[in-house]
Amino acid sequence: MGKRGKKTAGERLEERFAGWGEETGRAKQHFVAISYDIPDDRRRGKMCKLLKDYGERVQYSVFECVLRPDDLKRLRERLKPLLVLEEDDVRFYRLCESCRRKATVWGRKRRRRWRDAVVV
Repeated sequence: MGKRGKKTAGERLEERFAGWGEETGRAKQHFVAISYDIPDDRRRGKMCKLLKDYGERVQYSVFECVLRPDDLKRLRERLKPLLVLEEDDVRFYRLCESCRRKATVWGRKRRRRWRDAVVV
């Protein structure tokens, strides 16, 4: 606790992500949308190939994945060497089940029913 009994920014952040990825009654998995903007063709190809091992490509530079915390950590560790942080942009969006169900998809691809999917 900081001065006057208030939580510090670090404590609030730690509290916010304390149960990150945990769900009751099921395996600890969470839905993550990963988007990237990588100008170099070679690095972009490697990124795409790696992400295909973890999820489904839903747009040219967007993947949807259902990952356990250890798998997400492993994915991030495998991605780091591929990136040039001064040029590349990779974003991870974690969506809770409630938020994911509210997502609307227009166009060719239908949203996959992850509840019925088997993650090996």
